[in-house]
Amino acid sequence: MQNENAVYQKVVESLKRRKSSTVADIAAATALPLSAVSELLPKAADEYSGHLRVTESGEILYYFPNVFSSRYRSFSAKIKKLVSRFTVFFKKALVLLFKIWIMVMLIGYFILFLLIALASVFLSVAARLNNNGSGTGGSNSEGSSFSFGLFDILFRIWFYSEITKPFNNYEDRYDKVPQKQKNPMHKAIFSFIFGEEDPNINWDDQKNKAVISYIQSNKGVISLVEYMTFSGLNSLEAQKEILSFCSKFEGSPELTQDATIVYRFDKLLLRSDNNNFNELLPPIKRLKIFSVNSKTKNIVFTLINTFNLIFGGYFFYQSFAAGQLLSEESYRSASNIYAYVHLLLGLIMPDPHNLIRIVLGLVPLLFSFFFWIIPLIRFFKEKKENENNKLQNFKIFGFNKIWSLLKNIDKFIFRTPVNECKVRDFNEAAQIVINDIGVISMPEIEINEEGREIYSFNELEKEKQALINYRLSIDTNKTKIGNTVFDSSD
Repeated sequence: MQNENAVYQKVVESLKRRKSSTVADIAAATALPLSAVSELLPKAADEYSGHLRVTESGEILYYFPNVFSSRYRSFSAKIKKLVSRFTVFFKKALVLLFKIWIMVMLIGYFILFLLIALASVFLSVAARLNNNGSGTGGSNSEGSSFSFGLFDILFRIWFYSEITKPFNNYEDRYDKVPQKQKNPMHKAIFSFIFGEEDPNINWDDQKNKAVISYIQSNKGVISLVEYMTFSGLNSLEAQKEILSFCSKFEGSPELTQDATIVYRFDKLLLRSDNNNFNELLPPIKRLKIFSVNSKTKNIVFTLINTFNLIFGGYFFYQSFAAGQLLSEESYRSASNIYAYVHLLLGLIMPDPHNLIRIVLGLVPLLFSFFFWIIPLIRFFKEKKENENNKLQNFKIFGFNKIWSLLKNIDKFIFRTPVNECKVRDFNEAAQIVINDIGVISMPEIEINEEGREIYSFNELEKEKQALINYRLSIDTNKTKIGNTVFDSSD
């Protein structure tokens, strides 16, 4: 490994002394074999953001227009990597703490406020009975009526909420067919706030598998346009990524007789099963969903949070507006919930206003704000991500249409019923597809009888034919692994 690193460093040091180089330039400067230089140059181009150029004589030129700085090993790259790791760790820790806070706040405070409301009803009843027994004639009836009315509303919310009702309907109890297990409540709450796992987390692996299968089924060769049909990237982005792909899978760029750049991966052909290619179609990115919960369940969580918000706002406001409750007589005549809570906490501390203000007021208010603002931000963020994914999927579909037809292309052939490809602005997206391919091959444009533009990519057709001829010239017998000559079990 040290020897390989030393050889690679020789290539890198030689590249640093010049802005552009051919394989022969580096071989002459380092005395390394041409095969070794050809294998290492794509790796260097990937690490140091190089580009490929073709000269008039038909040579491939490795060009480094930017500052010669490693994308992986420079000081800035290491700092970015460290910051990225810390950000991921910090985010996970913050999410974990917030999840704990969610369960304490949403359910714990909901139950606490219900108990406070229930206790206020009993205190109100006791006060009314005491007043009636003393001949006061129900002077506190208005406050008691308010307390009972509030309790009736709270009881209905509690009774019909997801906390107490069974997960299955009445009819489902007698259904002998096993039902699919639903999310536990804590996971359902987290789904509402944080959403679901990214469905495209393994998309790069899926794309690479598809590209590898395509390369293996096409004599170890792929062109830049073909790579675009699998990635949905424009030509500049695709060229950078395909150089990285060459670095990972020991590929190298070569020129056809017509000076067309192709990327060859002979070692990917060394496989035992040459008849099974699983992933020949380009994968598409899936769309994110806001939550797997039913609308009813999300509405219930919203109602519970609204309940906490109302009570939190009530206690926060009353902690400033109620003033000091000075005497026991004032407690007896008080008719609001805040007075009952103040009375109870007054038994253990002289002035509970600040405690009520923070614990029962400010904390639930802050939680309610985050409970709504996080899903709201996530909604707009995921909406934007889905639009970007739709555009990338649309480009994959459009690039494939152009590459398969090349001539007499109407934009309307890009229309597809696949939901993951339905972009917001079809005309704009179709023009992006045409422009991205047009960077490689300028199309000829005609106007048909209906007044629509028809595109023909004649230069790209020549490139496609050159690619076909190049593949026909490859002798795949050299890449067959042959029969077994040694078996360790013998």
